Amino acid sequence: MRITFFLIQSVFFLFIIFHAGLTLSADYIIGSGDVLTVTVYDHEELTTKVRVSDQGNITFPLIGAVQVGSLKIPAAAEEIRIRLADGYIITPQVNIFIDQFRSKKVTVLGQVMQPGLIELHGSTTLLELISKVGGLQDGAGETVSIKREQDGRRKTITVDLYNLLEVGDASQNIQIKGGDTVSVPKAWVCYITGEITKPGPYPCGRKTTVLNVVSLAGGLTGIASESGIKIHRIVDGKKIVIKKVVYNTPVLPDDIIVIPESFF
Repeated sequence: MRITFFLIQSVFFLFIIFHAGLTLSADYIIGSGDVLTVTVYDHEELTTKVRVSDQGNITFPLIGAVQVGSLKIPAAAEEIRIRLADGYIITPQVNIFIDQFRSKKVTVLGQVMQPGLIELHGSTTLLELISKVGGLQDGAGETVSIKREQDGRRKTITVDLYNLLEVGDASQNIQIKGGDTVSVPKAWVCYITGEITKPGPYPCGRKTTVLNVVSLAGGLTGIASESGIKIHRIVDGKKIVIKKVVYNTPVLPDDIIVIPESFF
């Protein structure tokens, strides 16, 4: 899959999400370094702009230190509301806005244009992250692995880019969280040898056919036998040979396409 294809699809999905009116800010988890603006309706004197400490605390008028780290925005606002309602303000209405997102960083590795440590600014989806790193390289695979700490355990989430971009499964466009390590592996490869202009390994996706690989390899030589093409494949640990292969035959990762010489 080419980079331009991924970027076009990314813009398409972001357009849909925006016009559908979906909001992900409520799911953002506050962390140390974030700068918050906290307001209380009809009490402008309490409006406070504050940075979350390394311990996850902020200091708010009347109630002092409040633990907001690791809370989602609605939960943090509710914590302040409860504290203010306890003898200070009748039925307070609290809102929290994120002025600066400083707490969320992810590591992006593999077949992207600009791998490295990326700082997230607000809620970020996988497609948005791919855009932030300049898109995918030509040799990128069809899956992405995301390593994440959750409930004290390290787990790996596998995202199917093929289903996301070609099938349209938006559920694969998951939220990226601070501390994630996102890895984009190289594409699967298959091999072609024999009477072909440029023998060697070539990218091999789910819809790759013999014709696709032949085209990538520059076409057959003048003495190639189109009717004698074979595929060497490993199935359950055993090598098999598929004969009388036609151009629209699907190719699997690690297949070896053999183009024999014509003797007529």
